[in-house]
Amino acid sequence: MKRYYFDIRDGGQFIRDDEGVELPDIESARQEATAALSEISRECGRGGPQHRMAVEVRDDRGPVLEATFSFRDRTAPRL
Repeated sequence: MKRYYFDIRDGGQFIRDDEGVELPDIESARQEATAALSEISRECGRGGPQHRMAVEVRDDRGPVLEATFSFRDRTAPRL
């Protein structure tokens, strides 16, 4: 099994995963990233009128996929 790392970007905040998790394949990593992003996005109300979140997945050789979520409140005044 291969070890995958799930780094989190939440607005300007970056959280690096130094532990990782062993998974059988990239599809399993995709499912884990999607589940993690779903949990993180439940808290998106604290992000202001525009917000972007991502789970960036890498293995020992580098990035392999990215799951993103973004929203924009069109009723909020633009800066």
